[in-house]
Amino acid sequence: MTELGDIAPSFVDLAHSIVWCTVSTTDAAGRPRSRILHPIWQWDGQELTGWILTGKTPPKVAQLAHSPYVAANYWAPTHDTCLAECTAEWVDDLATKTEQWERFRDTPPPLGYDPGGIGIPEWTGPESPSVSLLRLRPWRLRVLPGKDFLEGRPATSWRAT
Repeated sequence: MTELGDIAPSFVDLAHSIVWCTVSTTDAAGRPRSRILHPIWQWDGQELTGWILTGKTPPKVAQLAHSPYVAANYWAPTHDTCLAECTAEWVDDLATKTEQWERFRDTPPPLGYDPGGIGIPEWTGPESPSVSLLRLRPWRLRVLPGKDFLEGRPATSWRAT
């Protein structure tokens, strides 16, 4: 099995090149629910963390309260794929929300964007009540560049012990 330090940088590179991913949760009956979201990942050499600015919609809140796990699956037309299976938690402190708002705003497009300029009138800044922050902490990663897939090479995987 691959070490986190060996896979995390390639996961971040591939995820950030694809930008959008399908994030899946499960409801109280165990049924999947998916939506397209836009995480930014941070690798500090020890820990990999994903950040998502989003709204606390009733389905997301209920599903994460039932099961605090998500799958974030990326795919590109080149058949590049990567997957992070994570624990997810809402982060409500303003300092962290401000730090991540600024990260999204200051990261160059297409990965970065101005959260205050995406057309949600209530999103005037990180202190806005409708702005929520979701932290993802992977326990499993999988990376498969399309060229490797097309040549029959296996994915690189990591799983926390």
